[in-house]
Amino acid sequence: MRSTILRFCILVLSYSIAESAVGQAAQSPSQANPPQSASQLAQKPGAPLISLDQAIQMALEHNHNLLATRTTIQQNEAEEITANLRPNPVLMGDSQFLPIFQPSNFSSDYLDNTAQFDLGVSYLFERGKKRQNRLQAAKDQTNVTRSQVADNERTLAYNVATDFINVELAESTLELANKDLKSFQQTLDVTDARYKAGSIGLDDLLKVKLQMLQFETDVAQAKLARVQGLSDLRQLLGYEQVSADYDVSGSFEYQSIKGNLEDMQAAALQSRPDLQAAQRGIAAANSAFNLQKAIGKRDITGQMSYTHLGYLNDVSLFGSMQLPIFDRNQGEIKRAGIAITQAQEQQLYVNGQVLTDVRDAYEGWKSNNEIVGLYRSGYLDAAQQSLDITDYAYKHGAASLLDFLDAERSFRTTQLGYRQALASYLLALEQLRQAVGTRSLP
Repeated sequence: MRSTILRFCILVLSYSIAESAVGQAAQSPSQANPPQSASQLAQKPGAPLISLDQAIQMALEHNHNLLATRTTIQQNEAEEITANLRPNPVLMGDSQFLPIFQPSNFSSDYLDNTAQFDLGVSYLFERGKKRQNRLQAAKDQTNVTRSQVADNERTLAYNVATDFINVELAESTLELANKDLKSFQQTLDVTDARYKAGSIGLDDLLKVKLQMLQFETDVAQAKLARVQGLSDLRQLLGYEQVSADYDVSGSFEYQSIKGNLEDMQAAALQSRPDLQAAQRGIAAANSAFNLQKAIGKRDITGQMSYTHLGYLNDVSLFGSMQLPIFDRNQGEIKRAGIAITQAQEQQLYVNGQVLTDVRDAYEGWKSNNEIVGLYRSGYLDAAQQSLDITDYAYKHGAASLLDFLDAERSFRTTQLGYRQALASYLLALEQLRQAVGTRSLP
């Protein structure tokens, strides 16, 4: 009973001394390690650094998938040229009454007085302003394509930001793992000294050595995540445009925003390119409808011919037009009219999808913001203080090895949890930017 009371008193006294030491360490940063910041990144020394804004700009300029998609705009512009072309005139000529089967009659006199020669030109006169309607339909389709390409740019910017944040998370985790490994190595050295002094048994020393495996595994996994993240990001930026030893430059830190849901939804309705594509799709459907109505107008073919026969030299004029009795393009006109309704329904759907995307992204941001706030409200400091106290007590023989390992495990779990929560928050913020359609949130 006396030994139990004595052990309890020693433990309380040691914890009191440890708390005093932690307080002094707060006044003298050089004497203790401050709480580890998630913004510290394990970057390559001397490597060329790329910020998030630079990464997005590089992707918009060099990403091969986006460059390939942009050619669809040029293809549509080429179709505008085709749509605006007028019909070519048709040159015609013929020779009649040639003495093919009486070669002996073949002479210049026979050709001049008996054979007939005709030379003419014909032209198709389009009615109903077909050319103008073709050109307008092609222009409206080009506008739709431009908005679709802009939507691809929005998606690419989000993907770049996502990969960029994942690299920051990997580097922050690697920085934490390296520091934890270095700190635990010091603990192992102390434990080994205590074992040699006879203060602890071989079993405790082996437990500490086995715990080193977890720290070394954390470092290896963080290095792999960092390498893979940089490789994936490089592919989005344009593989040939980025050096193999590049690194990211950014602040892996909390970023606050002030806008409310209504403001963001209003901004999304103005800036989302997929909604603009749907709206322009209605204009394109109306242009296609007008074109089909113009096609229903029958064209006129005019022809003028010169005829030489004997001593006669005549000019003839001809004209022809289909009689719109049966085929007046009724089916295509009806189909184009239904396509307008289809485009309107699609626009209404996309409009609702935009509002839904913004709400979902906003609620996701709020949830992650609350989680990060919990860590920042004091849990990070509590985990650091708990580890400092237990570490001090263990090194001075006032705490058991299990107490120390448990405090160390709680500290590492809290620090990793905060980094993952911060990454989830930043990803939610990027998803909100994508949902609104602009990186400058209201």
